[in-house]
Amino acid sequence: MSLPLPLPEVKAELDRLTAEFFDAFDNRDGRPADVARLRRLMLPGSVITVAEPKYLTYSLEEFIGPRELLLSDGRLTEFHEWETSEHTDIAGSVACRIGGYRKSGLLNGEPYEGGGTKTFQFVRTPDGWRISAFSWHDES
Repeated sequence: MSLPLPLPEVKAELDRLTAEFFDAFDNRDGRPADVARLRRLMLPGSVITVAEPKYLTYSLEEFIGPRELLLSDGRLTEFHEWETSEHTDIAGSVACRIGGYRKSGLLNGEPYEGGGTKTFQFVRTPDGWRISAFSWHDES
């Protein structure tokens, strides 16, 4: 593995990775969502947990499948999510990020909005930074 990047460069890489994560769910203007890109952004054994409104834990594949369907079958359209705030701690080859997010779209033709908090765990691999876990809870 190469020498660690200076902290500002690491933070910029984690910002890019997080933005790409959120962008994977975007299907506005008829654009197909690219949820499958999570296979590149995340480690194969990643753990995904939703804490509220109902506690559930998913493997990467368990998480991707239903979201690919929901974002492509016409039920959830004009959808996107975006980060509204964040705090990132970096310690060598691991990092943790917690932040607020919002989401918006049309669910079955009706306005759909909400938000909450997402946390990400990152690790530096020989191929660059990857998400090893994320969790979230919806506030609305």
